[in-house]
Amino acid sequence: MSRSARTHRMLTLAAGTALASAMLGGCTTQSAPRADISASRADVALKKGNVADAVAHAEAAVLADPRNASYRTTLGAAYMEAGRFLSARTSFDDAMALGDESPRTALGFALAAIATGDRGSAIEVLDDWQDDIPAGDLGLAFALAGDTARGVQILSNAVRGGDNTPKTRQNLAYALALNGNWAGARIMAAQDVPADQLDARISQWAAMAQPEETQARVASLLGTRAVADGGQPAQLALANTPSHQQLVAEAAALAVPAPVETRPVAVANAVGELPPLPIDDPAPVGSAPAIAAAAVRADEAHDFEDAFVPAAPTAATPARMMAAAVEFVSKPVVQSTAPRAAKARPVAGRSASSDAHALAAGNHLVQLGSFSSEAAAERAWGIYAKRFPQLSELEMVITKAVVRGKTYYRVSAGGLARAEAGSFCSSARRQGQGCYAWAEGTPMPGAVDAGVRMARR
Repeated sequence: MSRSARTHRMLTLAAGTALASAMLGGCTTQSAPRADISASRADVALKKGNVADAVAHAEAAVLADPRNASYRTTLGAAYMEAGRFLSARTSFDDAMALGDESPRTALGFALAAIATGDRGSAIEVLDDWQDDIPAGDLGLAFALAGDTARGVQILSNAVRGGDNTPKTRQNLAYALALNGNWAGARIMAAQDVPADQLDARISQWAAMAQPEETQARVASLLGTRAVADGGQPAQLALANTPSHQQLVAEAAALAVPAPVETRPVAVANAVGELPPLPIDDPAPVGSAPAIAAAAVRADEAHDFEDAFVPAAPTAATPARMMAAAVEFVSKPVVQSTAPRAAKARPVAGRSASSDAHALAAGNHLVQLGSFSSEAAAERAWGIYAKRFPQLSELEMVITKAVVRGKTYYRVSAGGLARAEAGSFCSSARRQGQGCYAWAEGTPMPGAVDAGVRMARR
């Protein structure tokens, strides 16, 4: 998958946002600054080194426009500068869930995950983005994550391959130190560090070489100090800010009394493959009736930010569906999402019979989301798996669909009995997650080449 916006420095993370954090709980849409104004103020504050102001402005930007991926990235950058690594990890994770495809965001997430002790997630993301993150940054990140031998190899190759800069040499020296090669670290560091400062540099590295000093290593790299962090404020949780398409999907389900088989377009809408509302200014979350009455246009489809639109139940009565919609919109849930998963690898040539064998434990599935790319769908599986640990025992199923001329990749979990699928969806909806149960061999309308899919346990 091709990606743009490549970065050249590890620590050049995005900036932007406004308003003091003390106002988060009480500000209203009438009194709060516009999101773009807050983001601009946060950018200025970060450039001036006013970290507290940057955090406050960044939080205000996210509060004003919670589904803007760039504002979430900015907030993560501000948290990193403030030494609030747990909050930064969540913010970068949210940005990626909303479609941020920048290597700098992936690198920011990896560093924050390392600082919070989640080395496994950090290495997973670094593996996924290894072709896009500059080698001088990638190698040191691997070393900080505990894979010191790999970090040394990447940095050594970079130096020999022409990236023989002071930054890359010093990153290699640090990686050698973390790998226990103190003699090599000293020799490499001496190429750029004055002789009278060399002992102090080696001593500093030695003091942070213990495995438990993860926070100190990342904080030192950033030039900040780690602080006690209770996590991102609940008001900013991504799961507490359903998109307008989520509300449309729930409301649309009530207007479709016909069975699923006779109304394929309505079903596609219900699972999140919806275009945006034909209005200039988005309606507030609370104005569900106006959203339900609004028409949609097929030529204005959103992409990744619409992907977590919840599915509408097909067997429920309108009254039950309305209750589920109200519960989803109103229930406060602090999202805990997983990092970017590995790149999608299609399992070519799988037949329907081999799929049936893979689903020997049950021939029912539950669809959790619909995405505009295979990579986004695969990454979403990691997010869902973090929310619902039971998914680790199920099969990931990604199916391709075309609805109103637009291609989607639907994410489902397979290997369930019929009753299990219904029970899973009931539980998922109680947690604010859309869910749609379906049977093997009877995919939803719009499915393309239903016998071939990607699968992983």
